[in-house]
Amino acid sequence: MTLVSTSAFYERVGLDMTTLRKRAETLQGQISSGERVNRSSDDPVAAARLRELARSEAISEVNVANANRALSDLTLADSALQEIAENVIRAQELATQASSDTLSPAQRASIGEQIANIRENLIALANSRDSAGHALFGGEGVGAAYTVSAGVPGYAGTASSGELALGDGQSVTRGVTGPEVFEFTYGGAPTDLFAVLGTLADALKGGSADPAAAARGSLNALSAGLETITTTETVVGARMNWVDLNISRHERQQEMRTTEQTEVGKVDPAKAITELQEIMTVLEASQASFVQLSNLSLFDMMR
Repeated sequence: MTLVSTSAFYERVGLDMTTLRKRAETLQGQISSGERVNRSSDDPVAAARLRELARSEAISEVNVANANRALSDLTLADSALQEIAENVIRAQELATQASSDTLSPAQRASIGEQIANIRENLIALANSRDSAGHALFGGEGVGAAYTVSAGVPGYAGTASSGELALGDGQSVTRGVTGPEVFEFTYGGAPTDLFAVLGTLADALKGGSADPAAAARGSLNALSAGLETITTTETVVGARMNWVDLNISRHERQQEMRTTEQTEVGKVDPAKAITELQEIMTVLEASQASFVQLSNLSLFDMMR
């Protein structure tokens, strides 16, 4: 027969009820906050996983911000390229008109002025700004993409556009440079749209003995320039699609993290309330039993 001292009896019962009260308090806190893990000591393994998920979330937010910036800049570049292409197409139409032998010198001069205006439009478009206010076609340069000296625009940006990290080792070039848009090879020699349009405008305004022939000769050069723009538009479009895919990937990963965070760190209210009710019932019963047992004495047992 095992004998239990009075002090040991009180100590054991008190410990059991303290454990029940602490568990009840923990459940009440979880139900109130909605969080299953309020302290690392609640569940060290779950707490570590939640910290890891939080770090992944922070990194993902940076990558998504980069992706959105890249998408914004590429969208601006795409819009500018469309406008540039429209200007070149208009220049082709005007050059076709000017190639007619039936036009008077005054009519050709008028077309020359329009060509000159298109060239100025292209210079302005070449100096468009991105979402951060930097030169859209200037690469990593801090100033204007093109500076004009003696009427001739010269590229002042860097050789390439910067890259932005998209996460998981993926990245994207956030834009295109001016030379990628305006420069091309024609007749075996490098040239650009500014030079082609400038030469054509001057020829139509009296700078050529045969302006009609100059207009006809410019058509192939303008077509080559337009092809370069179209190719660049394709590159920009492909990059935009790539960014969209990465944004979608981050969204899927975010959904997975949210689900796991809920499973690991969130409390199930129904389950927690049920457990709390059970504990309170056991605690109340234990307290009632303890009161009854503590009132008994050896003499009561001997009756």
